[in-house]
Amino acid sequence: MAEVAEANMEQAESRVSQWFLKVLRWREKHISERTFIVALAIIIGVCSGLAAVLLKYLISVISHALTKSVIASHGNLQYLIFPVLGILISGLYVKYVIRDNISHGVTRVLYAIALKRSRLKFHNMYASLVASSVTIGFGGSVGAEGPIVFTGAAIGSNLGKALRLPSHMLMMLVGCGAAAGIAGIFKAPIAGVLFTVEVLMLDLTAGSAVPLILASVSGATVAYAFTGYNLEFFFSQSEPFFTSRIPYVVLLGVFCGFISLYFTRVIDVMERMFGRISNFWVKFAIGAVVLSSLIYTFPPLYGEGYNSVNSLLSGDVAALFDNSVFYGYRFNVLSCVLFVAALMLLKAFATAATNGGGGVGGTFAPSLYVGCMAGFFFAYSLNASGFVDMTLPLSTKNFALMGMAAVMAGVMHAPLMAIFLTAEMTGGYDLFFPLLIASVVSYLTVRIFTPYGIYTKRLARRGELLTHQKDHSVLTLLKVGSVIETDFLPVRPEMSLKDMVDTISHSRRNLFPVVDAKGMLLGIVALDDIRDIIFRPDLYRKMNVNKFMSVPMAKIEVGMPMEEVMRLFDETGAWNLPVVEKGKYVGFVSKSKIFTSYREVLKHYSYD
Repeated sequence: MAEVAEANMEQAESRVSQWFLKVLRWREKHISERTFIVALAIIIGVCSGLAAVLLKYLISVISHALTKSVIASHGNLQYLIFPVLGILISGLYVKYVIRDNISHGVTRVLYAIALKRSRLKFHNMYASLVASSVTIGFGGSVGAEGPIVFTGAAIGSNLGKALRLPSHMLMMLVGCGAAAGIAGIFKAPIAGVLFTVEVLMLDLTAGSAVPLILASVSGATVAYAFTGYNLEFFFSQSEPFFTSRIPYVVLLGVFCGFISLYFTRVIDVMERMFGRISNFWVKFAIGAVVLSSLIYTFPPLYGEGYNSVNSLLSGDVAALFDNSVFYGYRFNVLSCVLFVAALMLLKAFATAATNGGGGVGGTFAPSLYVGCMAGFFFAYSLNASGFVDMTLPLSTKNFALMGMAAVMAGVMHAPLMAIFLTAEMTGGYDLFFPLLIASVVSYLTVRIFTPYGIYTKRLARRGELLTHQKDHSVLTLLKVGSVIETDFLPVRPEMSLKDMVDTISHSRRNLFPVVDAKGMLLGIVALDDIRDIIFRPDLYRKMNVNKFMSVPMAKIEVGMPMEEVMRLFDETGAWNLPVVEKGKYVGFVSKSKIFTSYREVLKHYSYD
């Protein structure tokens, strides 16, 4: 019976597969590619928007259930326990259920675009959503935006794979999912589109603009439909911005640029530290100790920290001291400055400890949080120092908002996205001009020290990053293994000229690698170099290969980045170079093969 049931199942699957292929063929004949992509963009936008709404709902439900008994007038031991439980549950879920590394969602999307033909695994459509909701709901000091980008991109990728779409269309659908995820989580459609351009570095062409915009608007529409037309952060500009404050805005941009650099460097150093630890429980223990101690001492570090951001944007700085051991202390200017400075500087450690200890989350929310603290700290400190005329003091609310955009621009190297995201999720369009100044100055400040943002740095370090520069991007997509030619006949150093001539007669190439008994490359023989002696029979027995072989001008190692390969070709002027792996001969790479592959990849990679 079991065999009959299995046979019937296989027949049913075969019929479904045949029907599905017929549908795909009908679509190819009757629906143009552009129209089909537009329809898919809307579908992906709706699905990603629903995922964003679900993620925010789960975080809210878990967080409210755990913190409803928290008392504002003193420290709460729950802050020692809940974040630790969150990263433990998330870590075990990833380790034993998902069994795949799903951290650094945005970086993994970039990696999939660069090296996996925009293909993401099926479980990426839900794994980050589940893990991050637990991590953040229990108090992990990270954001939900990285995971929702990963989720949205995976939705686009898997839908494209199911429809048998080529890689360049998959790339577009991945971008649509990511844009819709950002638009849905922040209710910021313009920022969603700009995210794909500045962070994922997809080109905004005539063919890509419409799908990205439709997906982003669809994601934001779903979010508005389920959660209402309310903004992510409440901001009311009660204090006007005066042009006389522009020099202070420029200084704020420089200050936030250095804060961005500090944030990125701390995250990077701690990630490397956790990366060197292979034992899961050791990483969890370190992350748990750091995270719980920080959140217990400074409760505003709990979760995404959006309540603290709203407090500063509304001018209620005293609310930062709620739920903490500092609640009963005398509130004054010095205590306020020190407390905000501590939050600004320690958020990076809390974020890295959350992810390093097993949690899953992104750095969007932490960068916004740090920026808000930095902007408030800057204005509040200057006002308190007496450098500013107190008849017209700096608005801490306005500068907190500008700091959010400035730090995000510096951390992610995405000034346009940071400007529009901040304006869209707060309604602070009246401050658009100072937002622009602060963001651009912060970005330019960081660029002096590092050319890469927090997401691209990991891939750039390994030479796996796609950029808007088509030449660089195509070379990144090309791999040495795909252009190696192996139809070169090897010769041994002890072979006579007679044996060499016999080998030449059987070869279609004019290059011959010289290898020893172990396959190690010793040199090469070029036909042009021995053309004057191969017709002299009197030398056939007198000369051996080791007398007329030459050392190659350069060697290419297997796995070498294609940019380095092209640099070797430029430096040597060679047309062919040998490829070795730990000294052993593998084959040759020729310029003509690279150029042919380059044209194919460029045609496949471009979407117009």
